[in-house]
Amino acid sequence: MTTFSVIRRSFSPRVVTTCAFATALLSLPFAAQAQTPGYAPMQPQAYRQDPAYSQGYSSEAPQAADEDAALPDRLRRQIVSFDRNEAAGTIVIDTANTYLYYVLGNGRAIRYGVGVGREGFTWSGVQSISRKAEWPDWHPPAEMIARQPYLPRFVAGGPGNPLGARAMYLGSSEYRIHGTNDPTTIGKFVSSGCIRLTNEDVTDLFSRVSVGTKVVVLPKNAPLMARGGDGVRKRPAVTTLPSGRQALNVPASSVD
Repeated sequence: MTTFSVIRRSFSPRVVTTCAFATALLSLPFAAQAQTPGYAPMQPQAYRQDPAYSQGYSSEAPQAADEDAALPDRLRRQIVSFDRNEAAGTIVIDTANTYLYYVLGNGRAIRYGVGVGREGFTWSGVQSISRKAEWPDWHPPAEMIARQPYLPRFVAGGPGNPLGARAMYLGSSEYRIHGTNDPTTIGKFVSSGCIRLTNEDVTDLFSRVSVGTKVVVLPKNAPLMARGGDGVRKRPAVTTLPSGRQALNVPASSVD
């Protein structure tokens, strides 16, 4: 018996088949070996950054189109007939009906829906814009902190700031026309006297006015009735804002 014959007899068919399979398996690419049957390879996770903590804020209003679409038709920006005797470029606040008019002249005005002062915080009179700011910081005045001591003493400008995308300061008063981080408050009596618009609308108004622009705020019991406008409405109920806001996303109804 030859040596070759002995070697052939020492390997059974099962052993030969096993060795052939192992050789084929080892020849596969490394990536294929790494996959375990029944489990997909892990993919990198994408995490959405919270805009309230972004370091650089865009000069454009965030999600402006969504804010505008959420408003009732009557509160959306539109050109209407306007017969009050005010010069073109004047701002008129119709407190009772929660409208702001930017007078175009020739019997027309741009009408915006706004949020105004809650019970006991409405006011009237004539002011002028003394300063304009994009993505303004918020410093609660002492009177507001006395009423609401839990408020922060400073909030940097950005999407989480209750003043929103733009602010127009009225004279030397604490009042402003500004944006909001909560567009659901538009059309309601919710503020401490400031006039608020959606970020889209306040950005539009901001681009039209300049320092020195006249602002007329009508008393709540003397609504302006522009042609094509609404009649006097019943005072809407104040909506309680949902809880659980982020630390810097201060509820808009309690800050201005």
